[in-house]
Amino acid sequence: MADTKQRVAFIGTGIMGAPIAGHIMDAGYPLTVYNRTEAKAQPLVERGAVWAASPAEAVRDADVVFTMVGYPEDVEELYLSSDGLLAASKLGAVLIDLTTSSPALARDIAEAAAVSDRMAFDCPVTGGESGAIAGTLTAIAGATERDIEPVRALLETFTARIFCFGGAGKGQSAKLANQIVLASSMVGMADALSLAQQSGLDLEQTRKMILTGTGASGAMDSLAPKALDGDWKPGFMVKHFIKDIRLALEEAEEKEIALPGADTAYALYDMLDAIGGAELGTQAITLLYQEEGDAVAAGLDWSLYTNAHEHGDECGCGHDHERGDECGCGHDHGEGEHECCHGHHHDGDHECCHGEGHGHHDHGEGHECCHGHHGK
Repeated sequence: MADTKQRVAFIGTGIMGAPIAGHIMDAGYPLTVYNRTEAKAQPLVERGAVWAASPAEAVRDADVVFTMVGYPEDVEELYLSSDGLLAASKLGAVLIDLTTSSPALARDIAEAAAVSDRMAFDCPVTGGESGAIAGTLTAIAGATERDIEPVRALLETFTARIFCFGGAGKGQSAKLANQIVLASSMVGMADALSLAQQSGLDLEQTRKMILTGTGASGAMDSLAPKALDGDWKPGFMVKHFIKDIRLALEEAEEKEIALPGADTAYALYDMLDAIGGAELGTQAITLLYQEEGDAVAAGLDWSLYTNAHEHGDECGCGHDHERGDECGCGHDHGEGEHECCHGHHHDGDHECCHGEGHGHHDHGEGHECCHGHHGK
């Protein structure tokens, strides 16, 4: 039975990729895997997958190739380099990128595949680690129903729903729309829990109440419990969420539209990244609202943020604005005077992301967090 099925290569066996690849293998498809860190693919190899020493080797005989890597630059290198997947895969192969990446890059890859007698389409997924483990992800395809027909059965091994948006790059655009909703929901969840805590409410009771009405969200349902338990383990890492929000803001800038909710979320997650939270789960946004001791216990260090922002030295995005570099949020900070994603100036007295309506947030001697809950 197995040899009548398509031969599959899977590149990128991380938090999401490994369980997805496992479902494909469980469905009886011959599977070859590659990951930059070999140890992360080892459990799949022990279950019967074939290890490949390079991406090119992995895809050489594959009928269908799945990729799930970190960033658009990884995708570009993987597909379009001289020894990349489009060059190494066989004629007629179908290549499916599950990474949340750039719509423009997805179009470039699809066009390059078409002229080399292969088919490639973007198909980011949503549902998080829990959905990947359960095999209930939502697939968001930059392709037509007809395009995906040869691989529909494969996609169904790890998804509960498949949405086809009709053309290359549109799957990525739809996924970024999803991430915008999630970004604002995460900020709303953190705001709500902070207000409830400062009002002396039972936080779990408040959470359950919110879930009965129109304030309900996936963030409040599945991520708030982790935050309340002090569980910062990533189902989705902060650094990857920052990448997704940045991509959405770049798309918005190209289309000359404002996304104030995404801007706010970007600024907060950028702050969390700056103090050491890059590899925590996205629920760790709630640590920005807590006493400094809680952040320290989670492995964060507010001095990293203070040092980076003192005297207008450097934005949390890591770009040197003294040199005129542009912030990761895509907004022009002008000459020398750094203006953050919300138009709050970082000259002289640093005003944090929520300066409007919240007063000045002093990151000097006594650290005060973005919502005024602080300890020394």
